[in-house]
Amino acid sequence: MDKKLDPSRDDLPLVANTSHILVKHYVLDLDVDFESQVIEGTIVLFLESGNRFKKRSSSTEVACPSESNEACKFRMPEPCQIPVTNTKTFSSKIGYNDFVICGKGEKDTSGKDGNHDNQEQASGISSSKYCCDTGNHGSEEFLLVLDCCDLSVLKVEEVDVAAVPGIEKFTRSPKLRNQIVHELMALPADRWREQLDYYARCSQAPGCGELLFDTDTWSLQIRKTGAQTATDFPHAIRIQYRTKPQGRSVTWTSDQSGRPCVYTVGSPINNRALFPCQEPPVAMSTWQATVRAAASFVVLMSGENSAKPTQLQEDYSSWHYYVTMPMPASTFTIAVGSWTEMKPEICSSNDVATERSFSPSEADFSPHIVFLSQSTLTGMSQLCGTRLCHEIAHAWFGLAIGARDWTEEWLSEGFATHLEDVFWAKAQQQLAPHEAREQQELRACLRWRRLQDEVQNSPEEMQVLRPNKEKTGHVSDSGSSVIRHGLNPEKVFMQVHYLKGYFLLRFLAKRLGEDTYFSFLRKFVHTFHGQLILSQDFLQMLLENIPEEKRPELSVGNIFRDWLESSGIPQPLQRERQALAECGLAQQVSAEVAKWVRVNRRPRKRKRKDREEVFEKLLPDQLVLLLEHLLEQKTVTPRTLQSLERIYRLSEQDAEVRHRWCELIVKHKYTKAYRDVERFLQEDQAMGIYLYGELMLSEDPRQQHLARRCFELSREQMDKSSAEVVAEMLF
Repeated sequence: MDKKLDPSRDDLPLVANTSHILVKHYVLDLDVDFESQVIEGTIVLFLESGNRFKKRSSSTEVACPSESNEACKFRMPEPCQIPVTNTKTFSSKIGYNDFVICGKGEKDTSGKDGNHDNQEQASGISSSKYCCDTGNHGSEEFLLVLDCCDLSVLKVEEVDVAAVPGIEKFTRSPKLRNQIVHELMALPADRWREQLDYYARCSQAPGCGELLFDTDTWSLQIRKTGAQTATDFPHAIRIQYRTKPQGRSVTWTSDQSGRPCVYTVGSPINNRALFPCQEPPVAMSTWQATVRAAASFVVLMSGENSAKPTQLQEDYSSWHYYVTMPMPASTFTIAVGSWTEMKPEICSSNDVATERSFSPSEADFSPHIVFLSQSTLTGMSQLCGTRLCHEIAHAWFGLAIGARDWTEEWLSEGFATHLEDVFWAKAQQQLAPHEAREQQELRACLRWRRLQDEVQNSPEEMQVLRPNKEKTGHVSDSGSSVIRHGLNPEKVFMQVHYLKGYFLLRFLAKRLGEDTYFSFLRKFVHTFHGQLILSQDFLQMLLENIPEEKRPELSVGNIFRDWLESSGIPQPLQRERQALAECGLAQQVSAEVAKWVRVNRRPRKRKRKDREEVFEKLLPDQLVLLLEHLLEQKTVTPRTLQSLERIYRLSEQDAEVRHRWCELIVKHKYTKAYRDVERFLQEDQAMGIYLYGELMLSEDPRQQHLARRCFELSREQMDKSSAEVVAEMLF
């Protein structure tokens, strides 16, 4: 973890020129083919241009993401063939007609570098300004730059929206295509159904001219001959494309029953390998999508509607979803598989909530799709409940309110982590207020330990919550920027943004008083709903809304310095360390640890006068803390480990408990329980990454063989980031 970071490998470029033109609506029309592991079809982008998208400050320039200027080259038609000067970037000259030979059901192996255009001739002209500033350059043509990776783009064309029957009924300029799109997007909110209908009709309109395009590693670049400004550029364009089986936004795998499925869920490169889009946070848009798949599959998407399939010919079904709330393209999610809807009719009193029926109108507003690992579904309900509470909290912080700079990840994850405890306490209806507080203090104790471990085992530069400091939120004139460490595979497994963000909010809530803090938080959500924020937006409003007597030493500058712009554990949190260890539930665990230490020290044959230890029943979080304390013991005998497993039934507990149990097994080479380690590595893949490292560090041949065997059995089902990290450990 101490390796030197390489910005060209670790930073994720956002190259879309959102300062000049914005996608306001997407219409996707896609087919899912499991045989070829390809999603293909068209996407229509409805665009809006104007100076209103210029940032408040353009003093800070962001350089092109690639030092080799790969992302800044563009092929332009010339009257004669000009030799290509960069064979790495422009080695492929496959045009649109070359793709039609790759029929449905065949894997696309052409053009692995993704460099395709619709021109037979190419030049090595380098135009770096296209990447970094694609506004009006006098005689230069305007360039639309979209975030795109691992896609085969086949054709790009302008859409003749003026040809749509009935379009003239709500537009003053039926013959001006861009004006039609503008007025369609300006329809009032109460006409949203009509608006979606016309978006769909426009998306099916005929093309009225192909557009020039090129792709490189991170972008799709489109221009129209003669269009010199964003205003002149077509405001409705259709892109025909297909994904690639190795695309990093799409996971093709099998479910627990061995049936094929595919899904897109948060990845380092978000959705740019699913469809060409604008990834910067400012690019908020609505969308609608029609997806076709074999009739045996169910298509789920992050839409507002509960879709029902439309049966098509040849055993295919069509599913339609839409979103009317503008959101980042990264929130678009699809999952296609043999899913079964489960509706429990009876809930016990111990369950999180009771089942109730919903009216049709309520069902139409079901929340966006939530992905939960199967690891959360085993053991008791606490792990599943807290994870659900965390994801529900993202409805406010992450969706309704987003970060204007994605390096400020804590604005989403820190808030969701802090609120998950509040929501979970409310969900446990039988819990008394003092019991809820005790549970929250115990979870704070556990998070303290995780944060302490994380800062000791990660690069200092990756522990900073506001790495861009005063440049946070600044982009180039075109709107392009980079996400620090966004491509580093280790970042996926780091929790520093969750934990330090959580402790900052906990510190503020305690300092102000919880009633004052949550009263302010409601006001803040109401004020900034639907907007993008920076850290100072939250902190300045907070300080303006609290009494003077509660402000000593509290300032935006001090919070930046102590919490957001420094590595390690913040100084104010250091002072709380002892209090965290002294909460009631943690003290109870300490007493149980002392009992186990005594048991571990006893000889195999006990004397008659030795009394039998009586162990208390512990909550899942207490079991986690107990096992963490026992991991600090130099030696734990096989007899003690056997007793631990028997008394607490550790192999039947939730994944957090079983993870610590597996750590004990590995540390003390408890061979009788290796089956539990094998099960964890295969069934709890993402959580098992740390265990692979422990198995290899032990330098025990049997443990190393176990690690390699489990990886070979699981690597095809693992997400790419996990597989990459584990492979580095093992080979």
